[in-house]
Amino acid sequence: MVAKQPQLEASPLDAEERLLVEAAQKDPSRFGALYENNFERVYAFVARRVGNRDEAQDLTSEVFHRALENLPRFEWRGVPFSSWLFRIAANAITDRSKRAAREIPSLDEIVGVDPGTNPEEVELLARLFCLVGRLPADQRRVIEMRFAEGKSIHEIARELGRTEGAVKQLQFRGLQTLRRQWQIRDRHPDSGDP
Repeated sequence: MVAKQPQLEASPLDAEERLLVEAAQKDPSRFGALYENNFERVYAFVARRVGNRDEAQDLTSEVFHRALENLPRFEWRGVPFSSWLFRIAANAITDRSKRAAREIPSLDEIVGVDPGTNPEEVELLARLFCLVGRLPADQRRVIEMRFAEGKSIHEIARELGRTEGAVKQLQFRGLQTLRRQWQIRDRHPDSGDP
């Protein structure tokens, strides 16, 4: 006797996403909603693997270009649309790595793809990128330079034409704001905000 597996019911978010995909398949100008819903997590996925902001931006752009180009062939199989985007991203990273390996034979220049990446980790990074993006411009720039670009307080002060004390204060305020926003989201996970 063969037991039937229970059918998984689509969540309202899955149903909404499926409608967005179908609309974009019929009218590519409606792809913008899919882009907006998935940009942060795809960027986090790519940035985590390449470690270079400019390359991460280029690859993320390439992922969405490929997705739009191949959208007519996308078939809904009950998994999130972002899973398809992650696969495109992994392939784009691999392709770029192979090209770089042919151009520069140094192993240090080859970027590897970790197929066992935890999707929850990607979601947390996407949430963090979103929160950083909401900081006031000065705080956001200091946080990006300090933690994404790995610059010292001295280097940041010199580039921004500020004192080291001012940079430290902007960093402190930015981190306080991020911590507060992160805690608010943890207390209210259904708020809809990342």
